[in-house]
Amino acid sequence: MVVDKQFFYKTARELGLLNKLNQNQIESIDAILNYWDGTGYTDLRWLAYILATIKHETANTMLPIEEYGKGKGRPYGKKIKHSGIKYTTPDKLYFGRGYVQLTWYENYDLIGRLLGIDLLGNPELALDVKVATKILFEGMTKGASSFGDFTGRCLEMYFTSKVEDWDGARKIINGTDKKELIAGYGRKFLKCLHKI
Repeated sequence: MVVDKQFFYKTARELGLLNKLNQNQIESIDAILNYWDGTGYTDLRWLAYILATIKHETANTMLPIEEYGKGKGRPYGKKIKHSGIKYTTPDKLYFGRGYVQLTWYENYDLIGRLLGIDLLGNPELALDVKVATKILFEGMTKGASSFGDFTGRCLEMYFTSKVEDWDGARKIINGTDKKELIAGYGRKFLKCLHKI
């Protein structure tokens, strides 16, 4: 389903979702909207929730970013896998990067293999808009693996013809952290995506 970008940006400004965007931010959002247009997905609630997640996870920048602190004080901020096993190669740290703050050695490895990108050797690729967009959609939908790669949960579980669970969808990314805030963003973004 193709997004009417003029309506989208106009409504997003009116609702206070996207204010004073610079060219990099517009190009970043456009990349996500263009990718959506090419997926064949039709449930605009999915896109609304994706945009809401990005708004929160990127501290309102709508750009792929590095986690503040680069994992300092967190287990994944050291050379240790989620399984607890230490590693020496690659000589990288797998702190949060991208639109959704991809973390942990195993997650970079899995998403990289699914997308055919060496994210393990080059985790900074998650900051590239095109790569970050692919990571975003692969992790939040069933994608190539047929389930949500971030947590085992995906948009298909929370938005269907019978289900609309804006709060529960937070489990796709991060348990219940800030679920009401992000759900609120999602409902507003939905208003930006189609004329009622």
